[in-house]
Amino acid sequence: MSGMKVGIAGAGSIALGTAALLADRGHDPMLWSPSGSGTTGLEGGVTAEGALELEFAPRIAASPADLVSGSDVLIIALPGYGHKTVMDALAPHIRDGQQVIVSSHASMGAVYLLRLLKARGVSAPITAWGTTVVTGRRQDGPVVRVNTVRSRVDLCTVPDTASDAALTLCQNLFGDRFQPRDGLLAISLSNLNPQNHLGIALGNITRMERGEVWSQGQNVTPKVGRLLEKLDLERLAIAEALDLSVKTIFEHFHLSFHVPVASISEMNQQMHAQGNGGTGPATADSRYVTEDVPYGLQLTAVLGRLVDRPAVLHEAGIEMFSAMYDRNFARENELLTALDLERYSLDDLQQAARTGLLS
Repeated sequence: MSGMKVGIAGAGSIALGTAALLADRGHDPMLWSPSGSGTTGLEGGVTAEGALELEFAPRIAASPADLVSGSDVLIIALPGYGHKTVMDALAPHIRDGQQVIVSSHASMGAVYLLRLLKARGVSAPITAWGTTVVTGRRQDGPVVRVNTVRSRVDLCTVPDTASDAALTLCQNLFGDRFQPRDGLLAISLSNLNPQNHLGIALGNITRMERGEVWSQGQNVTPKVGRLLEKLDLERLAIAEALDLSVKTIFEHFHLSFHVPVASISEMNQQMHAQGNGGTGPATADSRYVTEDVPYGLQLTAVLGRLVDRPAVLHEAGIEMFSAMYDRNFARENELLTALDLERYSLDDLQQAARTGLLS
């Protein structure tokens, strides 16, 4: 399976970083920008710097049909608020058996995509990642800075009968860095970005709003770090109630950023000292809020209520950001709205987490 053609829906930081890793491993990435503007200027090639150092020339797709027809495998790599629109665009063209990877999975999106494919009579496995395989930031021009390539990424595949083949595929594409998890609920609870970004954005919202340039790792101060640890306890309690195994926040930072285990603030200070603490958002219109609150925190809140482990800090975060932004983030999740998830029982969701289909 070497030298595979991989279509990436997205053209932002994660999409370009993912394409760089694929090219570095001998694969042939193609990019499609849903807005049409994200791939402008990339025709002559892309430069990756940081954790990956290379120049590569991705193919550019003019439409979702071009992306699907020109690819062996598809990867959805854009913020969660764009997933439904992109899935609606790709679904009419996906063919039987064509593997789709969601990087990273949000709000039971794999169930929504499988519903679209089933309506066409198409069967294709969907692999959900608990986080992205790279972190980074797109720079001015055709340049992406890759901050880190994660050593461990949680994943599952629906239907679960396709899990072994999908794991082999992901390993071929990106290397031996994947940890299988038990279904979509485990993957949903394995994505720590929403809870972490909640604490980071809440503690640094004025920096974001003023457009300051600031070190993210350095500003995970002891009190911000303690909030992240308390948020993590809520997520772990929900996972325990569901009898699911998920990594802790300490394991997340250790495996993602290669620093020794300590308090979360201390680990972030080490990341900053090593130069991979990252730069915090320079705008209040950041996916840390506009994506992670409705598409990350909201699902955790729903699951907490279902298993009688209320995620009070998560719920408070949703309410506080809704107040600050004068928006109702709890109602902005298009995937949860389309699935009408809260009308299903916990048994229904647990079955869908393995089959990808809601009764």
